[in-house]
Amino acid sequence: MNSLNDVALTTQLKHKKDIQSSQVYQVWGQGPSARYDTLASHFRPTFEKIKAGLAEREAQHILPFEQIQWLKDIGFTRLRLPETYNGFDATIPELFALLIELAEADANLPQALRVHFGFTEDVLISPNTDFQNFWLTQLSQGDIVGSAWSEGGNGSIENFSTRLSRKENGDVVLNGQKFYTTGSLYADWLDVGITDLDQQSSTILVAKQAKGVEVIDDWNGFGQVLTASGTSEFDNVVVNPEHILTDDVRFKYSAAYYQLIQLAIITGLARAATYDVSAAVESRTRNYTHANTSHVRNDPQILQIVGKIRGAAYTSTAIIEKNAQALQRAFDAAFQDNGLYEADANAIAELEIAQSQSIITDLVLNASTILFDALGASATDKKYALDRYWRNVRTLASHNPRIFKDRIVGDFSVNGTLPPYQWRIGRVDTNTITGTNFKNQKAG
Repeated sequence: MNSLNDVALTTQLKHKKDIQSSQVYQVWGQGPSARYDTLASHFRPTFEKIKAGLAEREAQHILPFEQIQWLKDIGFTRLRLPETYNGFDATIPELFALLIELAEADANLPQALRVHFGFTEDVLISPNTDFQNFWLTQLSQGDIVGSAWSEGGNGSIENFSTRLSRKENGDVVLNGQKFYTTGSLYADWLDVGITDLDQQSSTILVAKQAKGVEVIDDWNGFGQVLTASGTSEFDNVVVNPEHILTDDVRFKYSAAYYQLIQLAIITGLARAATYDVSAAVESRTRNYTHANTSHVRNDPQILQIVGKIRGAAYTSTAIIEKNAQALQRAFDAAFQDNGLYEADANAIAELEIAQSQSIITDLVLNASTILFDALGASATDKKYALDRYWRNVRTLASHNPRIFKDRIVGDFSVNGTLPPYQWRIGRVDTNTITGTNFKNQKAG
């Protein structure tokens, strides 16, 4: 790519989406590595193809099985794998920059792959070579892992009601029901939170095609409608005990990692909203008698609104990259054989991302609201689906309450209190659990 000094900016800068243009010339800032645009150029044509059919898919509730397959075909699900396992050796900052670009095309897809990328981290840091080689092989062949952790309704915050038991013939079987099983409908394996045979909280990898597994598309939220974040049921599913993962062997920066994926999706939505509102303002011919100019595209107040929306997207992008650097340090720390150093790196990553959560959420929720101030009442026509930005951001931001993260950050800033290692959600039994007992529990 030519340097800024070698070209005339007026011929290079792109205010419209152009997949041939680098992040710099899209004015989203330098990518997270020198090779980033080369890496991203492999995926961008598929992202554009995905985006082209999004409106129809959402309007008709067409689940994106085909689009998930496109991502598998080009190796997107193998981004973090070593090249020796058909991967791209992507760093965590490179992964998150690409998740933003995918979310810009279709915010449902990175959320559907959220646990897949998290499980990949488990595999990459595992000291168990048999476990690592088995799962690297599965992932290198394109297998996807989906989520089955949270239990709705009266599920306890202490234990999973989904549990293992041993039959008289020696088989170990899984029974229970999960909700918010995001991405499982598109997956080959389900990462299931369980109470194991020792009555401890663990997880187990279960083949989605196993007898007794049923994944149901009954997600009824008003946002992220194609993530298939509904119910999974397990009825006497025979499982392999070797696929059990205890909490102590899983990657320790998982809570921060999973939260940052949500924030990356929100950021991608902000970018997409920027392009949509800019195109709508540029082409708008109707105007008000009390407007500032004859043409909407030249009205300084309207341009100010569009600028605020783009500024929110830019700022969120920059924050995500900084947060991803903290996660990369936590990943690297896992190989240092220094428990204190690793614990520090994990806590720092958690705090950095907690510090960002409210800021990004506030910026993009506001951007998804004021975009209507740049347009007329016709922008609320359902055929434009511009409400999807607020709906999707609001849905994503509801998964992990930002008010608690603000408190955690404040407690650290004032009292030096470290963040809880993990968290869960469920029914609290009165006089059984207090706030301090929430620490050291697996994320729900």
